[in-house]
Amino acid sequence: MPDLKPDELLTTTRAVRRRLDLARSVERSVIEECVTVALQAPNAGNSQEVHFVIVMDKEKRAALAEIYRRGSTSYFERSSAALQKGSGDSLRDAAMRRVLDSGLFLNENLQKVPVHVVPCVRGRTEGQGVPAQAARWGSVFPAAWSFMLAGRARGLGMTFTTLHLNREKEAADLLGIPYAEVMQAGLIPVAYYMGSGFKPAARPQSASVIHWDGW
Repeated sequence: MPDLKPDELLTTTRAVRRRLDLARSVERSVIEECVTVALQAPNAGNSQEVHFVIVMDKEKRAALAEIYRRGSTSYFERSSAALQKGSGDSLRDAAMRRVLDSGLFLNENLQKVPVHVVPCVRGRTEGQGVPAQAARWGSVFPAAWSFMLAGRARGLGMTFTTLHLNREKEAADLLGIPYAEVMQAGLIPVAYYMGSGFKPAARPQSASVIHWDGW
């Protein structure tokens, strides 16, 4: 298990796709530990509305991966078209190419990832205003991020994906999730990662995004 200080944990928890170890299983006990940590995340109204659907069954992972692929088609088509057109910035285009290639790799191999985690929140927000939506998503996303941090601390790699939500009802039917009552927030493929650790990514300087006392 990596020995990571808080700032190192927060700055080296990366989206892992190509480096997921598809041949190594993940213990149920490790997933349970990560969920236990995740449930300590703050949530709106201090009520427990967050649930985690853990998919380890091979056939269900294959079916969920197929739903993901059907839901991702338009995204990858748009991304490929944008990359072919180019942005005029070679460094940005190179970064886009890496992300696209990484995403396509996961798209093709998702069924091989040993654990699929679907964070869910009770209560749908269709037709509700921004405050209600923010409160609902504000309950599940901190828990999902805490789950990912707990996984990183235990040598797991993962990424937060949302493309299967284009076909959320199909996934709900597959996994027995009560669609009318529960929203899926995403899909987190989970595996041990291969290779050495991770470094902080290139990000804007804080001064370029801080707005003191107003925009």
